Amino acid sequence: MNQVNFMDSCFDTHDMYKSINTIIDWCEVDQPAKTVITLNAGLLMAMKNDSALQQACANGALTLADGKPIVLASKLLGNAIPHRVAGVDLMANTLEAGSAAGISVYFLGAKQEIIDKLTNLCADRYSGLKIAGSRNGYFSESEHPQIIEDIAQSQADILYIGMPSPFKEIWGERYRDQLGVKVIFGVGGSFDVLAGSVTRAPVWLQELCLEWAWRLAMEPRKMWKRYLITNTQFIAQLAGLLTRRYITQRHTSSDIKVGSN
Repeated sequence: MNQVNFMDSCFDTHDMYKSINTIIDWCEVDQPAKTVITLNAGLLMAMKNDSALQQACANGALTLADGKPIVLASKLLGNAIPHRVAGVDLMANTLEAGSAAGISVYFLGAKQEIIDKLTNLCADRYSGLKIAGSRNGYFSESEHPQIIEDIAQSQADILYIGMPSPFKEIWGERYRDQLGVKVIFGVGGSFDVLAGSVTRAPVWLQELCLEWAWRLAMEPRKMWKRYLITNTQFIAQLAGLLTRRYITQRHTSSDIKVGSN
């Protein structure tokens, strides 16, 4: 499996098509759970100060770039991640492919009304998909054992965790061996998007690396602090890496000139 190292994380070079096939193939084999990790700039920065999150992401079996800024920045640093695979698109596509393959899924997270909309949508759109179970995202730590048991008894192939980071990554990793599923996929707010409760940024904004601005405009109270801090950190770290790369190239060029004299 080809990988690219970027800001201390290893990204797989899969495109959307290969990512879908990899996940569906995992569902057809009896093996320990595999975790899908989709990283954006904010999550990369959060990992710097959270060892549990860092370990959970490092243990992912498939790690993808869920942000155009990551893809662009990796190209600037000369070690390009070739594809952006957005988590919400990958979820939608695996639901469709899962319908054709007859796999079963469990939805964990979001409000109950969102879960209801999502399950109804799946029933209408993906007739071959089996909804093994669901649970809204409003629960206490004391309820974890019951939720884990419910997921395990459902015999779902894929567990989609529609919860925010770092909860979805850490929770999925902590209970990975107890959940009884074949794939764990943390999808954040994708339930809301697919259920039609949140409007996604237009493609042209995504291509300009401005999807964050759209989300900020849609949910300013929820998003302003996150984007102000993480975007600033990401830009600062990228600037440092670009400066270091430039200095290294200058020194290398100077050494070559000296050696040729």
